[in-house]
Amino acid sequence: MNHMKFESPDMTAQNIDRIAALFPNCVTEMLDEEHSTPEKKVYKRAVNFELLKQMLSPDVVDGDEAYEFTWVGKKAAIVEANKPIRKTLRPCVVESKDWDNTENLYIEGDNLEVLKLLQESYLGKVKMIYIDPPYNTGNDFIYADDFMRSQEEENAQMGMYDEDKNRLFKNTDTNGRFHSDWCSMIYSRLMLARNLLADDGAIFIHIDENEVYSMSMICQEIFGQSNELGTIIWDKRNPKGVVVGIAYQHESILVYCKNISAFAGVPFLKKKENAEDMIKKVEQLIQKYGCVNNSVREEYKQYIKKNKSTFTGGESAYSLIDENGQIYQPVSMAAPDKPETRSHRPLIHPITGKPCPVPEKGWRFTDKKMDELISINKIEYGEDETTQPRQKYYLKENMEEAVSSLLYFGGSDDAMGLPFDNPKPVYVAKKLISTLCKNENDIILDFFSGSATTAHAVMQLNAEDGGHRKFIMVQLPEKCDEASEAYKAGYKNICEIGKERIRRAGDKIKSESPMTTQDLDIGFRVLKLDDTNMKDVYYAPDDYDQGMLAALESNIKDDRTDLDLLFGCLIDWGLPLSLPYKSGQLGGCAVHTYNDGDLIACFDANIPESVVKEIAQRKPLRAVFRDSGFASSPEKINVFEIFKLYMPEDANDISKRVRVI
Repeated sequence: MNHMKFESPDMTAQNIDRIAALFPNCVTEMLDEEHSTPEKKVYKRAVNFELLKQMLSPDVVDGDEAYEFTWVGKKAAIVEANKPIRKTLRPCVVESKDWDNTENLYIEGDNLEVLKLLQESYLGKVKMIYIDPPYNTGNDFIYADDFMRSQEEENAQMGMYDEDKNRLFKNTDTNGRFHSDWCSMIYSRLMLARNLLADDGAIFIHIDENEVYSMSMICQEIFGQSNELGTIIWDKRNPKGVVVGIAYQHESILVYCKNISAFAGVPFLKKKENAEDMIKKVEQLIQKYGCVNNSVREEYKQYIKKNKSTFTGGESAYSLIDENGQIYQPVSMAAPDKPETRSHRPLIHPITGKPCPVPEKGWRFTDKKMDELISINKIEYGEDETTQPRQKYYLKENMEEAVSSLLYFGGSDDAMGLPFDNPKPVYVAKKLISTLCKNENDIILDFFSGSATTAHAVMQLNAEDGGHRKFIMVQLPEKCDEASEAYKAGYKNICEIGKERIRRAGDKIKSESPMTTQDLDIGFRVLKLDDTNMKDVYYAPDDYDQGMLAALESNIKDDRTDLDLLFGCLIDWGLPLSLPYKSGQLGGCAVHTYNDGDLIACFDANIPESVVKEIAQRKPLRAVFRDSGFASSPEKINVFEIFKLYMPEDANDISKRVRVI
């Protein structure tokens, strides 16, 4: 019977498999020094990169000159991202909210390791990644990954000394090395994050002037230059304090998609924020004057002019009102080219009865479409036939517009009254999320969640439009300084602040709109990064004494619960972590059914055959048992036979679907 691995995917091994499938001649063997002994040599697969480069080039590959962005530690960051880990996520029901019903997740732990554990459960399932990582200002970089080096190693790799060991240039801790460490930190995390994005998904990254260039170059490498959607400049309306040089009052938000071909069909639009107010204004004016007349039109034009500074160009263009009280803007119907299918016939002026001018390249529509526009009164004519007719674009039919590269917002956020420095404003987060996540079941991931503004914004957006978007928050449990207001208020780490923020925000949203938020999901499951559920084995078989063998009757750590084991299996099998499950008794054993049979688990120490039969009869997609739950190997083999008996149609897959831990 196969055992669960309880190890994050080995990305390097998977990549070698893909290369071997395409270029088998580029995969060779090399000595595995880590696992080899003087008595026994162990070999592992490796890629002949020089040969691979040649296989991918029509020209002779010679030399190492290439256009690339690099830094000391880049290769180590790639290795670190691909390296598997033996960790797990342990459920914490007591710190969760509405554990049994929520589909939201709050995960505590180093985001590099968490992202590794999510690789299979959420591969290609995240619609939007929205992050506000450390800006590398000198006091906000707290991640300490395995690829970090000593100053001596840094100096050597940077080439800071010549052949005679003469120092070439000065490099402070906050210059080259500090910059390199930040680049390595973000690079490895973005590598893993990209895998989680859906094909039509995108990532939004806040960054300021300290590392905007580096972040842009890293994103172009990881996501591809062709997948760059642009950069949003957030004007905060408040310049930074006294500085030498330019006082920055903006922040950049880099936007990249996973696959530009898939993204091409995504309605990447933002809501015209003032559109509803504009429509209400016209309704009030019509009520004031009793009909649609010139007074209504003139007063509405003055309203547009007065608010032009706060309206977008796409909003203020809707400055006209037709005879039915509909707001519109006139748009040219001239064709950008001259295909034969387009209409070239003149339109007849409804008053003068004379033909109007036809654009040089004709109309952009066919004759049939032009007839349709005329029939529904969507053509605007001039005072006479000398003016070229235009199409009426009604505001009610165009309540969304293209996402602008400029975002104006100078407000702040109080993080629901919690002590947290510089939280992202809910307004900004909600505005950006709404541009992309229009499907009610979209998943939004933030693995630098901080005060959990993203979670707050998702819940608020769902409350406003009735959506069912789900969030996954990931945050390192960074300790609060004992002198900080947060610590004095009883918050030991940032995670405690984030969780409390979600609780307060959810309760506030529901209290403000009790009639429309009855089904709103304001809960979250708390999961905490921890070492594997399985005991570590450090001894060779001959080294065990009787006492050690007794301790290893179970290979599961003594402090782990059934729920710990269940979620460990979900991660290993790549199942989502937010689905419902039921736990109950069956033949005196505790049995857990995840998502109506996606997985059925029994972790009892002694599992009778009758329980195995009952589970097999339910025909789960997957089943898992405790290894020590069976007294002998024949009993374990019998489990397979039982499942084959009750699931003959799946007999060939039973070995993959039934496992032990």
